Amino acid sequence: MAHIIFFEKPGCGGNAKQKAMLLAAHHTLEVKNLLEPSWNKRELLLFLKPLAVPDWFNRAAPSVKSGEVVPESLSADEAITLLLAQPLLIRRPLMAVGESRMVGFDTAAVHAWVGLGNQAPEPRSLEGCAAAEGHCTSMI
Repeated sequence: MAHIIFFEKPGCGGNAKQKAMLLAAHHTLEVKNLLEPSWNKRELLLFLKPLAVPDWFNRAAPSVKSGEVVPESLSADEAITLLLAQPLLIRRPLMAVGESRMVGFDTAAVHAWVGLGNQAPEPRSLEGCAAAEGHCTSMI
């Protein structure tokens, strides 16, 4: 089993489900607040660089949902500057095991990465708001 550093937004129902799934698979978690670390470009890019720029963003963030921020229109430099200024825009969770990094929680990808044990669900994304009808009760 793996020891996973798990960056979350406290109070996020989706992150709670993700952590429960990892714990049920007997992984240990070191949970950190995604919004608190003083991220720098190098550290954040360790997670994000393998992905396309639009995949760096939390699609449930109010400014993304409203169209104020359009991830597809941003260069990598513009995007990283925006994410560092507004960590709420960062796609979550961010997870690290040793030198290996993962962004988001696609169950098939997480199962291939660290294993989800016998309770591995059908491949699907466990990202986004977990509240009923897609409305979060806490700030996204």
